[in-house]
Amino acid sequence: MSTAKLIAGHAVRRLRRQQALSQAAMAEMLDISPSYLNLIERNQRPVSAALLVRLVETFDFDPRALTADAPGGGAAALRRRLADPMFADLEIDRAELEEWLAAAPGGAEAFARAFDRLGGQGAGTPMVAADPTVQVRREIERWRNHFPDLDAAAEALADELRMGAADLYGALAERLRVRHALAIRILPIDILPDTLVRLDLHARQLQLSEMLPGPARAFALAAQLGQWEIRGEIDALVRGAAFGDRTAERLFRRYLGQYFAAALVMPYARFLRACEATGYDLDIVQRRFGVSREQLAHRLTTLGRVGARGLPFFLMRIDRAGQVSKRYAGTGHPALVEAEGRCPLWQALGLVDRPDGTLVELVEMEDGVRFLTLARAEEKAGRSAMGVVARFVLVLGLEASLAEGLAAARGRDLKGHATPIGPGCRRCTRTECPQRSQPPVGRSILTTERERRVAPIVFAGD
Repeated sequence: MSTAKLIAGHAVRRLRRQQALSQAAMAEMLDISPSYLNLIERNQRPVSAALLVRLVETFDFDPRALTADAPGGGAAALRRRLADPMFADLEIDRAELEEWLAAAPGGAEAFARAFDRLGGQGAGTPMVAADPTVQVRREIERWRNHFPDLDAAAEALADELRMGAADLYGALAERLRVRHALAIRILPIDILPDTLVRLDLHARQLQLSEMLPGPARAFALAAQLGQWEIRGEIDALVRGAAFGDRTAERLFRRYLGQYFAAALVMPYARFLRACEATGYDLDIVQRRFGVSREQLAHRLTTLGRVGARGLPFFLMRIDRAGQVSKRYAGTGHPALVEAEGRCPLWQALGLVDRPDGTLVELVEMEDGVRFLTLARAEEKAGRSAMGVVARFVLVLGLEASLAEGLAAARGRDLKGHATPIGPGCRRCTRTECPQRSQPPVGRSILTTERERRVAPIVFAGD
């Protein structure tokens, strides 16, 4: 289990102000010293489990507010925004960012909203409506990709279904048939040539393509069940997001349905126990729960339950062109996960056409932070009208300092040689890189006729 500390000074300060209390008065009610409360509010001390219990008992406080309402989505989300090239010359470090959050949480939230209104498109971009996918990703970040109500509802339903049947797919199909009068039909590819799942309410059928593999079939049934049985919880989360954009609302609603499906197929407590008992051995856990590698990888990024957190993995799904079609940063490295460019030194990117197992790689960013990454090529189910099968590389990553207990790290020196990578050439300032194709943003190219360097591009400031 991760031992990550719960830093939530902004939420404690907001609660105190809502109650119109001074620090001294609130400290007395919580049986702590005013100086200790001051340190908590300034994010210099974590909220302990004992203090969390006293907050709940004294103020009828919802503990989810400690993680759901961090200004701008919290420090990790703000670092992702500050990784934009327009801030490259500011060199804002983690300590400075934490001080900003502690001293001016309202200002940090205002910056985040303004940046998101720009759509994260950099300096000089006119104010336009943000990309709906960016809006949804920011809302997921705000919740740190953990939705307690959905997890609780999924866990309760999973326990109920297990009481009646060992076959999860059969139990889901029966639940849809009995509770919702919905039959499941598997249709041949000539009937559903370009569709994997279709809900036909007129015929009261959930139609699945024969091209959909077993784990994806169970997942589709679970997602449909979620859209009907926890509609209230999903509606509340969508309303709370206040997108003001119908496309963003639909995308977020679909995401929440898929989140519930993953939580139903991989119930939180059982899944976390399996991960910890096996050292997060992905092959074993995947078989134990009968899921696809992508479903498993995504679930690993959602383990944020207070008091029972999993390891903070990040996930990226990258295509042949190096484009990222799915990314969940967790508490991972913002420059690595959010960058639009990819580093050619990262060996993981070359796996897209090599379905030969998992590549485990130790990489190091410019600031010295190391990650253990696990990359594997995957195919998407079905095929398009052009007969093309979509292929991607799934990359899971974890800070190397947290990876010692992983099955994938056994026998590996996490302090030994690591591949030096960056967030793409435009954001990377490493010198003498033989693969560099562009200078960093704001750096001028230097040329000379008297020498030729190993690096194809030499830039000012190195």
